[in-house]
Amino acid sequence: MATPTITIADTDATLGDDDAATPRAGGRAASVLRLVRRPGFTLSTLFVAFVILAAFAPSLFTSGDPYATNPAERLRSPSGAHLFGTDEVGRDLWTRTLYGSDLTVKAALIAIGIALCVGLLLGVVSGFFGGRLDAVIMRAIDVQLAIPGLLLALAIVTALGFGAIPVAVAVGIGTIPGFARTTRAEVLRVKTLPYVEAARAGGAGWARVLIRHILPNSWGPVLGLAVLDFGAAIIAVAALSFLGFGAAPPRAEWGSLVAGGRNFLITAPWVSLLPGAVVVLTVLALNHIAKTLHEVRR
Repeated sequence: MATPTITIADTDATLGDDDAATPRAGGRAASVLRLVRRPGFTLSTLFVAFVILAAFAPSLFTSGDPYATNPAERLRSPSGAHLFGTDEVGRDLWTRTLYGSDLTVKAALIAIGIALCVGLLLGVVSGFFGGRLDAVIMRAIDVQLAIPGLLLALAIVTALGFGAIPVAVAVGIGTIPGFARTTRAEVLRVKTLPYVEAARAGGAGWARVLIRHILPNSWGPVLGLAVLDFGAAIIAVAALSFLGFGAAPPRAEWGSLVAGGRNFLITAPWVSLLPGAVVVLTVLALNHIAKTLHEVRR
């Protein structure tokens, strides 16, 4: 009776998708565990989650009316009744800061959505197809990079008109080059890896290679950039609102709240400083999250 021989190919064939996925699943679990063990990352994530939740449901954190005035309570310092104090017409600044995150954070999210979709498309087309198309797209991106982002946003919002949506579109267009260049660099890197060449040698078409291999392995740095640029978009939206290009008063925005306290920096500094501190903490938290994700990914 012949003894059956077991070849390497037979052994490999017995390994199912679950076995192949186990190391990857374990790697992801280890990465998540490393993130959770970092208190700075956890605190930053919780703070950003609070800000985003406040943007979509501010009534969860305050029962006040952001537009209710009370001249008798004007310019009150922070206290138990008014966590951030009151402004020049007696409106509660804590409530206005929470409701102000609505327009600011949503405008920043729209801006990042525009930049991510357009930049991802341009970067994939440029890096995947190359040649003259790559040269034309990258030269256009270089021209846009030569224009200061805030100046470009000012020109766009002036053409589109004032308001939260025009500001979001303007900031989004100004953020496209970073996503396009990062995506192109990742596509160029992944396109030359051995498993992509093996897929092509195995008969896979370019569309299948792009969807199954290149895109899933190129999104990591783009995701980190999205988190980082989300903070930059918040600053840009707040800056345009500070300059008066955002929503018309009495709508609350973080930039307009900071601008509204400029005349009281000596007598009532909290009117500007506390909403401004929320902007700073949000951006720092997003930067810390992006930096930590980059470190763990390496």
